[in-house]
Amino acid sequence: MRNYLKSFKTLSNSEIDLFVSKVTFKKLDKGDYLIKKDAICKEVAFVVSGIFRSFYYSSLDEEVTYCFTFSNSFASAYSSFLSQAKTAENIQAITDVELFTISRDEILNLEKSSTNWLKFFKLIAEQEYIKMEKRIFILQKESAEKRYEDLLTNQPQYLQLIPLNYLSSYLGITQRHLSRIRKSISN
Repeated sequence: MRNYLKSFKTLSNSEIDLFVSKVTFKKLDKGDYLIKKDAICKEVAFVVSGIFRSFYYSSLDEEVTYCFTFSNSFASAYSSFLSQAKTAENIQAITDVELFTISRDEILNLEKSSTNWLKFFKLIAEQEYIKMEKRIFILQKESAEKRYEDLLTNQPQYLQLIPLNYLSSYLGITQRHLSRIRKSISN
């Protein structure tokens, strides 16, 4: 995590040490939740290892997976974190996950202490926004085959760990269609 923080170049070593002193290390088992629907998000997590999936329930009460969070990424029900309103999403570990968490109160205290923290958290929010925008564009613009190829290119080491029902939901297709795509790509 220390190397990740250094990559932003907005924080001094003492600020990084301060941040590290504020985080809590946690382990979640496969199937555990970082947050569930109707809870209020009080923390942000940095995933050290493992995979989370974010999902919501459709009007037909079906699970819709809209995001996977991999190692070296942040995870949070961010709208709830910002607004302190109940979340509509669930964030579930689909593998065992190791993570660091930091509370909303600690983040707000850090932001008050130095403009460097404001810059740092702004950069994180911007990066997360860019990832979300890319996901929306790919979902709206590209075919299911292209979306699968994007995952294959950017996260190949994780594809075998994601159950097909979650993967097909994420891609917006049926499991049958996903099987056809996988077969055509492997040929």
